[in-house]
Order: sequence, then C-alpha cells, then structure tokens
Amino acid sequence: MKLFRRNKENQQINHAPPVGDGITSLLKKVRELEIKSKRLTNHLFTGEYHTAFKGRGMAFKEVREYQPGDDIRFIEWNVSARMGHTYSKLFEEERELSVHLLVDVSASSLFGTNKQTKRDLIAEMCAVLAFSAISNNDKAGLILFSDKVEKYIPARKGKDHVLYMIRELLNHQPHSAQTDIQKALQFLNRTTKHKSIVFILSDFADAGYHDALRVAAKRHDVIGVQTYDARDEQLPKVGLLQVYDAETGNTAWLNTSDPYTRQRYNNQFHKIMEDAKITFRTAGADLMQVATGEDYVKKLQEFFIRRA
Repeated sequence: MKLFRRNKENQQINHAPPVGDGITSLLKKVRELEIKSKRLTNHLFTGEYHTAFKGRGMAFKEVREYQPGDDIRFIEWNVSARMGHTYSKLFEEERELSVHLLVDVSASSLFGTNKQTKRDLIAEMCAVLAFSAISNNDKAGLILFSDKVEKYIPARKGKDHVLYMIRELLNHQPHSAQTDIQKALQFLNRTTKHKSIVFILSDFADAGYHDALRVAAKRHDVIGVQTYDARDEQLPKVGLLQVYDAETGNTAWLNTSDPYTRQRYNNQFHKIMEDAKITFRTAGADLMQVATGEDYVKKLQEFFIRRA
C-alpha cells in the first residue's frame, strides 16, 4: 500500500532465495503455467490474437484459375493470355511479428490481497501472451525492469524459448525496489528497430514516461496492462495501522478509521489510474486495467475482439 509519492533515489534491495522450494518448485510452477496457457491459447485466443494483431503486409503466394468472387484487380493477365484461361493472383499475410513483454519487477508488484499478487497476475498474463505469439508463428521476447533494465531476452520463436522466458520471470530476484518506466521504454526504443507488439505490464505508479511512450507508440503497437489490487484502492477499516512503502522504504502510522485519511488514500489510487489512462491515450497507445483475482482471460478476450 502506498500513501506517499515515491522518490527517485536508487534503493538496493536484498536478494531473497528463489521463489518456492528451489528448482523443483520452480519447474512445477513453469509446467502449470505452460499447461494453463496452452489450453487458453488453443481454445480461446488463437483466432482473436491473430485478428487483433495484423502482419507486416501481404506477399504474393501463387496464381490459380479465376473463381467467381475473385477481385478483378488481381487477375494475372500474362498467365491468363498464355494459358487461355483467366488466372488470379493469390496473396498471403506476411505474419512474422515480434511480441515484447516489458515487465515491472519493482517491489510494489509483490503486493496482493485477492488470491494472488500483482506479480503472479503478470506472470500468468505473460505466459498466455507468449504462447499466443508462438502459436501464430510470431516471436516473443522479455524485458524485466525496476528503475533500470534488469534482464533482456531478445525475441525468438519456439516453445523452449517461451519456457525459458517464464522460468526467468518467475525466478528473477530484482536488484532494485523502485520503478522507472521511462528507462525501460528508452531501452526498448534503442534495441527494437522493427515494428513490434509491445505489452507493458506494471501498476504504473510512476511518472515522467510520456515522451518515451509516445516515441515507442509511433514505432510499435503498444499496449499497457495496468495491474492493481483492491487494497490499493481502499484501506481496510481496522483502526491504527502501520503501512510500509516497499519501494521507498517509508513507513507511517495511519488511522484507517479516519474519513479524511481513507479519502486521501482512495484519491491517490484514482489519480494513478487516471494518469495512466491519459498518458496512454495521448501517446496513441492502448491500456487495459486488470485487478488481482479478476478474470484476466475475459479481459484479454474483450481486448482482442475490440481491436479486431
């Protein structure tokens, strides 16, 4: 829970042991995500994803005999004259796209009170998006960031590559507690020259990234996924409570029964959410907002269908 504006001082955090009980627990979690993501991809997202994200253009494939309904603009006159029948040109979509997942691993992503943390929600959505990409013969890549870029996995094809991405995402121990979305976007803009699909998954409790987002949105198809928790919006009414900001290290005692305190906390949440909406809209990018414990599958489906 965050009541105070975060500062931009670089704050290192201690390395924790790998999530779970070592490598066995990690591999089990990866396998669970693989099974769930493949099921969703095969039964729900294949068509929606393909339609929502267009390829780079159309390329000539072959000629065949003209059929009723063929566009007369695509009649191949030379072949038709040589063969004595009317032939049409066929085209196919140049599909191969790259999907880059920019994932906020700062300390605020560890928060969650409804079935899962924000980081758990992000991991599941990343797995689904990455498997959707490779099932459509697209590439998938990963950028993990805090107030610096902590890990970069270039976009490649294949199931093994996606499983590697998921393992790294689940097992990564952040070097910093804080967030700087601008630096992650600047890194993307420097390293990714070809038009790509870019998902940014964060709570977006940050500022100063509008210009970098606008540059990225001009070159790429950018979609923000803003994650939040019910307790980000509303304090529990439990009297005097000590709250801790995991990113800045600030602590404070709050009277959670005080109407003014509760309203101030709620106002800050809505400002973060509204600022993200405005920033993405003015940059020409899309934004989804998903809560922990919410049906993110339905949200993704609605988003894909809306874009299609």
